[in-house]
Amino acid sequence: MYRTLHSTEPRTQPPGGSTRGLRRDLFAAGIAALLVTAAVLIGRHIEHTHHTLRVNWPPLLASWDPHLGPGTLAAILVAIAVAMYGPALAERLPWHLLLLAAWATALAWIFSLALIDGWQRGVAVRLTTRYEYLQVIDRFHDIPATLADFTHHILLHSPDHWPAHVAGHPPAATLTFVLLDRIGLHGGGWAGVWCITIGATACVAVLISISALAGENLARRAAPFLALAPAAVWMGTSADAYFTAVAAWATALLALAVTRSAPAAAAGAGLLFGLTCYLSYGLTLFALIGAMVLLLGRREHRGKAALLLAFVAGLAVVPTAFTFTGFDWWEAYQLLVIRYRQGAGGFRPYGYWVWANLACTVLITGLATAAGLRRTATKLLRRHTSSRDTVRLALLVSVALLALLVADLSGMSKAETERIWLPFAMWLLPSCAFLTHPRAWLTSQAVMALVLNHLLATGW
Repeated sequence: MYRTLHSTEPRTQPPGGSTRGLRRDLFAAGIAALLVTAAVLIGRHIEHTHHTLRVNWPPLLASWDPHLGPGTLAAILVAIAVAMYGPALAERLPWHLLLLAAWATALAWIFSLALIDGWQRGVAVRLTTRYEYLQVIDRFHDIPATLADFTHHILLHSPDHWPAHVAGHPPAATLTFVLLDRIGLHGGGWAGVWCITIGATACVAVLISISALAGENLARRAAPFLALAPAAVWMGTSADAYFTAVAAWATALLALAVTRSAPAAAAGAGLLFGLTCYLSYGLTLFALIGAMVLLLGRREHRGKAALLLAFVAGLAVVPTAFTFTGFDWWEAYQLLVIRYRQGAGGFRPYGYWVWANLACTVLITGLATAAGLRRTATKLLRRHTSSRDTVRLALLVSVALLALLVADLSGMSKAETERIWLPFAMWLLPSCAFLTHPRAWLTSQAVMALVLNHLLATGW
């Protein structure tokens, strides 16, 4: 039933909460849970028998390690507060305060989960291991020369080859941490704080995008789910949290540009899209999400040419700067494909990971998102009877899922997708705006994150 004027049910509860709909939601969540169970059981068998998965606790890069930590109590308190009061506050807060509250909540959630492992293990050490970016800070004394020589160290058998994460990403990723070091923010602690603080803003960017393209009401319903995402387990501390935020803000600025005819926002969107492509090769797939934003935000106005020119001008900045130094993005990507096959990617079986990656996605987005995706499909199938804003949000979520599936089928993301796919996961979570009984679903999200973080020592 639709909410009446005097109803005490918050607006974050969507209409039409039938028992049949809830049963179907629970069925979708059950299927997702079975997928995870199958990935764990089959993965353990494959790893113990053939040792080809190259992860200790398939499908996650993690190890069994039940533990408590300094962040345990804080994480539980954040979870309880958001599950109990999040939907109502998301309805009532002024919009600008809701955005601030979402960022603060996401920040507290990520930090508290990270601190379950303690400051050193949970934050300060993560980006200093032998695979990570901080290992090569000293090799960037002459930044232009290092960038010009970057591709000569990608292959595994090249002289002084880059560590896995440095070789696996364009140099803007590593250069970020080099510049942090140059301004005095030395070491893994500052690098971790950077990734967590910036990464937590991704939920704000997604909310702004939803509000611009599909209406503020749906954004308000999605807000608690974005702030309390199970993905927070891997956003603290992983450089992919930082990548997630850059990609999300690029999309948010594009949404503002096309809905408000704002050339400055278009230029900012172009600049950040260019940076996104030089942070991670796989995030070029955000072009699909960008195309959907353009489709949803199209308007007949005189400023189209100015918006396009501003976007292209912004988009050219980062590629031009790196190309000018001598870094060839396409050559580097081709060498990365070879490096990927030289390492664990060459051993990990595609036949397992092509579906087990999706189990990882369940773990970073939660069972609520599985139910939300079911409702998303229903909204699209019944688009003639669904509201315009509902269909627009369903399309945005669907294209994010499409981008994730393309990444999956490419075979360049076999394992470790619990961190690699964080940028796409943030755009699946808004599907939870379609759910009824938000407090119960938020509780399930929090429980999943808490259980994972307390039982496993995650690799990132």
